[in-house]
Amino acid sequence: MFDGFWDNVLRYIRYFVTTLLGVLLNTFAPLAPLFKNPVTSIAVFGLIVGSLVFVTLTLRAMLGLSTI
Repeated sequence: MFDGFWDNVLRYIRYFVTTLLGVLLNTFAPLAPLFKNPVTSIAVFGLIVGSLVFVTLTLRAMLGLSTI
């Protein structure tokens, strides 16, 4: 009845990982040329870090978690 169950589970995990990597690659591939110039690379890096901090602080406030 459960023949190949774990093979099927591993197949779904592999599908999830490859899908996630494909989405990340297609998201960040257009930003690659911007990292060739030092000024734009600092700006893009700052924008990415600022966005992550903004999302983190917003979620912490919305969920009522303790402040830092």
